[in-house]
Amino acid sequence: MAQKIAGREKAPKGAVMQIPKEVLTGALRRESVKKNVAAIHVSGKLTLLQRKLSNVLLLNAYDHLITRPKHSIDARTLCLMVGYNSNDMETLKASLRSLAETVAEWDMLDQKGRQEWGVSSLLSYAKLAGGICEYAYSPALAEKLHDPKVFALINLNIQRRFTSGHALALYENCFRFVRTGSTGWWPIEIFRRLMGVDDSAYYENFKQLNAKIIKPAVAEVNRNSNILVEPEFRKMGRAVTEIRFLIKENPQLAMFEIDDGEAVRSSRTYQRLIAIGVGDRLARQWIAEHGEAYVGEKLDYVAGQGGVTSPVRYLSAALRDDYGAAADPVPSPEAVEALTRRKEAEDAQARAEALREAAISAERRERAERMAKVRAVAESRNPTQRDADRRLFLRQLEGDLEREDFARHGWASALNARAIFAFWEELEPGLFSGTDQPGLR
Repeated sequence: MAQKIAGREKAPKGAVMQIPKEVLTGALRRESVKKNVAAIHVSGKLTLLQRKLSNVLLLNAYDHLITRPKHSIDARTLCLMVGYNSNDMETLKASLRSLAETVAEWDMLDQKGRQEWGVSSLLSYAKLAGGICEYAYSPALAEKLHDPKVFALINLNIQRRFTSGHALALYENCFRFVRTGSTGWWPIEIFRRLMGVDDSAYYENFKQLNAKIIKPAVAEVNRNSNILVEPEFRKMGRAVTEIRFLIKENPQLAMFEIDDGEAVRSSRTYQRLIAIGVGDRLARQWIAEHGEAYVGEKLDYVAGQGGVTSPVRYLSAALRDDYGAAADPVPSPEAVEALTRRKEAEDAQARAEALREAAISAERRERAERMAKVRAVAESRNPTQRDADRRLFLRQLEGDLEREDFARHGWASALNARAIFAFWEELEPGLFSGTDQPGLR
């Protein structure tokens, strides 16, 4: 979705589905002929998984946003789609609570051209009962979310590729402008709000904002999504005051585009999906992703099982894990091709995740060993030396965020780990011999 609602992030494993993204945190201003501002801001800090959860909920409800007062989805299926453990209801509860506590604020022109301001909680309520997640949006917010000028369909396969909440927030805010080629100019304070760092003094410094938020987010969007973005800046004197993003389609990821025409809806496979309760967007997405033949085969498989209480969830698993493949000695060429593409993509993702997790695990072990050495040598010094060490190190820290973290955690400050290691390496040469790892320096 190209607007924003919220506070967050394609990394975890979920069901292979796609979901339009909601309007997560966004102040999107753009001028065109007689139309004007369409801005939805969201207060609150949502994690990457919570941001994805809000998108899945919106996808599930989108077709009936303004015709039904409440919506429901199987709780375990919801967990799988977002990337939670399917039995992790406590995490799901905490995330739903965060969405209900998040405030969405809009400021735009209504249908008669009059300025309209409004505010609403992102979810008016949510509850879990009997394995079902039931939730609702306020009528006013539902109307805004359903407006095609505000809402843009975002593919879940693309969402799942993101590992950073800031990158996902940037993507959501830029995607709706892909046809116009630019977001238009945003004041820096608005951009900071869209990224969820508006209450951080650390990111009031544009150098830090650019290095830690803008550059990494742009790199991830360009690497993992179907658009390419390029930031441009405006200055007043030496200070950067506004930012905009130039946007174009990423030809390398065109495979993620979904046919939104009537051809798919007229197919027999689509009609069968709708008949068992699959929503319009999900039905078209599964067909686009797997091919009609493969989806049709899995529909036949599910229909032949008998006693299936949740055919949509069962079909989702059948598509993901290729149920019934062993019983079909002569699969169709289309099914073989679709399965091969899917498995190649999953294997590549699994290898990349394994390598990333191994690297993270090794770095964490190395960091823990170094922290233990720092703690030991710091505690071995007398009280006067300890006080002098802390004061000397504090003088070397430039940012308020770093100083606050060190004041709270001392030599165990993870935010200052690299600086701490460098400080003690200089103070006690050879302290870390045998635990050298360039990534920690």
